[in-house]
Amino acid sequence: MNQTSEKRKCQECGDPVYGRIDKKFCNDNCRSVFNNKANKITDEYFRKVNTILRKNRRILELLNPNEKTKTTKEKLFIEGFNFYYYTNIYRTKQGKTYYFVYEHGYLELENEEFALVRKKDYITK
Repeated sequence: MNQTSEKRKCQECGDPVYGRIDKKFCNDNCRSVFNNKANKITDEYFRKVNTILRKNRRILELLNPNEKTKTTKEKLFIEGFNFYYYTNIYRTKQGKTYYFVYEHGYLELENEEFALVRKKDYITK
C-alpha cells in the first residue's frame, strides 16, 4: 500500500479508499447512497411533477380512447386533471392554443367544453 491510498477517505462512510487516484468511494453502495442523498431534493420534485403528468396523461387517454373527442371541464376535474401541468403548447395559425401532455392534447372550447386530440407523430427525429 502507498501512503496516498491510506489518506483518502470514502466521501460517504469515511473508510479508507484504495485503488485509482480519483476514486472517491470505498464501494458501489457508498457511491449510490452518497449520490441518492445529493439528488434527493431534486428527485422528489421531479417525482411529484412526473406523477401529476402521468395522471393527466392517463385521464386524457381515458376520456379520449380514439383520436378525437369532446369532454367537459367538469369531467376532467372529476377525474382529477390538473390544468397547471402539461408538457408543451401548440399554437395554430388561427391562434388556437392546444396544451399537450405528451401525445395527448386538449383545446378549450366554449361553455367549458374541451376538444381532446391525440397526436400520432408526436416524437420527431
